[in-house]
Amino acid sequence: MIIREGATMDGTVRNNIKIGTRVQVVQKQDQRTGKLTEGIVMRILTNSQNHPRGIKVMLEGGTVGRVQHISPTDNKK
Repeated sequence: MIIREGATMDGTVRNNIKIGTRVQVVQKQDQRTGKLTEGIVMRILTNSQNHPRGIKVMLEGGTVGRVQHISPTDNKK
């Protein structure tokens, strides 16, 4: 899969998400408003390979939510 610079990968596919990846999630209580919370993936909680509303993860700090956006990898110099 080729990702254009600035594009985000699909948060509904488990293989796109790795421990340590920076993502934006929507928490259960924020589903109606769509408020996003950004963080680093500590655990992947969804067992299936894909989920229509986003893969459920736990961020560093304990926040749990479904991945809406995956930040593109930083090219560190």
